Amino acid sequence: MGYCEYVREHPEDVLNCRYHDGEYGYPLHADRDLFERLALEINQAGLSWTLILKRRGQLCQAYDDFDLEAVAAYRSRDKERLLADPGVIRNRRKIEAVLENAGRIKALYREYGSFEGWLDAHTPRQLDEWVRLFQQTFLFTGREVTREFLVSTGYLPGAHEATCPVYPRIAALGPAWLRK
Repeated sequence: MGYCEYVREHPEDVLNCRYHDGEYGYPLHADRDLFERLALEINQAGLSWTLILKRRGQLCQAYDDFDLEAVAAYRSRDKERLLADPGVIRNRRKIEAVLENAGRIKALYREYGSFEGWLDAHTPRQLDEWVRLFQQTFLFTGREVTREFLVSTGYLPGAHEATCPVYPRIAALGPAWLRK
């Protein structure tokens, strides 16, 4: 069952309906927002998206609202704090990936000016090409994490069915997957 179909059949699932209607597939431009989405997708791996939506506020608080400068400066004590925080996903590999990826995103600034600049410089690509690029650049970015990150931020199509009422709203914003 696709996400569009799920929210149509489960209108009582307010968290998923709100995310589907107002965020999923919409182009993101601010590096803070892109970093948050990447971190959320990493944390979601192997878990339900509903769990991540429920913990989103706690994750934002624990990771300094996904401020790249702050997270890139985290050290061992910050990692231990996160591992002890019951509000986050306490998986060492995921936490280490989020912290390391913050630094790697900042390193992209030298050549591309921003995370968005790096993404745009590599657009368009097919999923397999994106997966190779992400795995060369970041940690904990397998096929599903990479695909969901790119679909959810408008770099790959597939967030919404063409018959979904959200589809034309997103298309009007000119997501990267339409800029071929």
